[in-house]
Amino acid sequence: MAEVKSMFREVLPKQGQLSVEDVATMVLCKPKLLPLKSLTLEKLEKMQQTAQETIRQQEIAEKEQHQTNQ
Repeated sequence: MAEVKSMFREVLPKQGQLSVEDVATMVLCKPKLLPLKSLTLEKLEKMQQTAQETIRQQEIAEKEQHQTNQ
């Protein structure tokens, strides 16, 4: 196994005690991109738009029918 040279060298005390502190630190991860709208919300909006469009078409057809009857 090849040795990896580091910029830092290890320093150990020649006398006294050696203590090691293991402190938990936060690790930053890549952010997860979430859709602004869920798939179900998009489907519901599409259904609502198609329903509104059919209602508009029906209203226009009724108006034309009333105008031809008069």
